[in-house]
Amino acid sequence: MFSVIYAIVFSAIALGVMAQQSSVMTKGLISSEKLLGTLQSVPLIDSQSEDGVKIAYDDVVGNIALDSVRFSYPTRPKASILRGISLAVQPGKTIALVGPSGSGKSTIIGLIQRLYDVMSGSVSVENTDVRQWNTSSLRSSLALVGQEPVLFDYTIAENIAYGRPGATQLEIEEVAKQANIHAFIADLPDGYNTRIGQTGGLLSGGQKQRIAIARALVRNPKILLLDEASSALDSNSEKLVQAALDKAAQGRTTVTIAHRLSTIQNADQIVVFRQGRIIESGTHEELIAEKGLYSLLVTQQSLQITH
Repeated sequence: MFSVIYAIVFSAIALGVMAQQSSVMTKGLISSEKLLGTLQSVPLIDSQSEDGVKIAYDDVVGNIALDSVRFSYPTRPKASILRGISLAVQPGKTIALVGPSGSGKSTIIGLIQRLYDVMSGSVSVENTDVRQWNTSSLRSSLALVGQEPVLFDYTIAENIAYGRPGATQLEIEEVAKQANIHAFIADLPDGYNTRIGQTGGLLSGGQKQRIAIARALVRNPKILLLDEASSALDSNSEKLVQAALDKAAQGRTTVTIAHRLSTIQNADQIVVFRQGRIIESGTHEELIAEKGLYSLLVTQQSLQITH
């Protein structure tokens, strides 16, 4: 009788433990199904593919053109982001994209990199549609500096060299000078061998941004993309970073997005967006004279700074 009771009790305990683990097994099966689905999916834009046109680095001069581009994100196909955008960027020139949030400025940066494909129209680099380019070859000619740089828990030299594996110490130091960060690094006890912590947590925002600029410059890109690269900084850091950006843009085709309009007054062309359309285009002086949206935004920012 006692043997039967013990068997029933221990069996009940075992069944209870199994019931707890069954939910974990179910979650594991669901997760593995999602993981396998991701691994087996075929990307529409394959950055590892060898197909497509490969243009020699020396033949890239930085000619960019958008022709009647319409675009909606795949997750929101009914929300039109770009509505017939046509835009040309001449080699070696700096073009600034400004306008309210959500007007499509960052989307254009993504389309130039071919992170997405347009719904209609075309985006061309060197008179070749980016859809015909070999993706790896296209991106090797570009460099991006974003608002929040992604840094790793390695040394400063390793973070800069991540832009172009195999870069020499001399090349790393040269681009650090161009990014106005060399003097700061040289004063550190371990210099370029200083570890910067997870996500660069041991550095200030301005220092992280200038290291990101150096990492972009070590690629020696023909086209430089700046997505609000100084908007998250205080005024002192912004001046240092902006000076580095101005130096980096020299001799390169540069597409920059800025909310602080004081940083793009010297751009060769300023394009104003609203609701996915271009509503104004010209130099700073020309747009101020038009007294349109750009002039209004400049006035509003001047008032905010005054107060």
